[in-house]
Amino acid sequence: MEITSHPSPKFQEEGEILLVDKPLDWTSFDVIQRLRNCWGIRKAGHSGTLDPKATGLLIVCTGRQTKSIDQFANLEKEYTGTFQIGIQTPSFDLETEVTQRSDCSGVTLELLESTVKRFVGRQLQTPPMYSAVKHHGKPLYEYARRGKTLDRKPKHIEIHELSILSFAPPEVSFRVVCSKGTYIRSLVSDIGAALGCGATLIALRRTRIGSFRVEDARTIEELERLKDERGLLRNVGHEHRIPA
Repeated sequence: MEITSHPSPKFQEEGEILLVDKPLDWTSFDVIQRLRNCWGIRKAGHSGTLDPKATGLLIVCTGRQTKSIDQFANLEKEYTGTFQIGIQTPSFDLETEVTQRSDCSGVTLELLESTVKRFVGRQLQTPPMYSAVKHHGKPLYEYARRGKTLDRKPKHIEIHELSILSFAPPEVSFRVVCSKGTYIRSLVSDIGAALGCGATLIALRRTRIGSFRVEDARTIEELERLKDERGLLRNVGHEHRIPA
């Protein structure tokens, strides 16, 4: 199966699988809408939703290739990001205002590293209220924005790797490799609770889905420029096989 970093003439008809670098403050659906409007695509979808405050790799399928979306669902994800200790928000990231501040002066690198080790492996994770998980047909974030908190069913996830890249108090840079369905915001919040001072995700970038990497992706601006240069496009895509 061919995965490409640019559209070709079959983009609209037979369909393609496209690697896109999602920009900050865009929803994953915003990306789909922009591609539909720019390229006149009637059918498109994505695998692996990214929050508005996250950037990075989004796999977009168009045309007949939308049938391939499910093949990407179970692939592991890799992220790099930054969280701030000592603050908490309702959404676990900066999409909502800081509602609580705590003293985090006692947190050391050694404490951080020993704490995150406890989160490696298979575990149950409760989806955040600010998420697209449905309750009676409506996403949880609609209830959250009205100030409601509902009971959520924990789900099994697995953290394959979790490491601290740097610590410049109060900010912590990290890398994580995880299973599908993992909310990195919730992971950060749980780490903050274990540290006793709270923590909030302030930056997140998805760098990999399975064997597909963000370095091979195109930005929205590049895709829009390519539309005007369509006749001059050169194949710079990569072929990958989807694991069974």
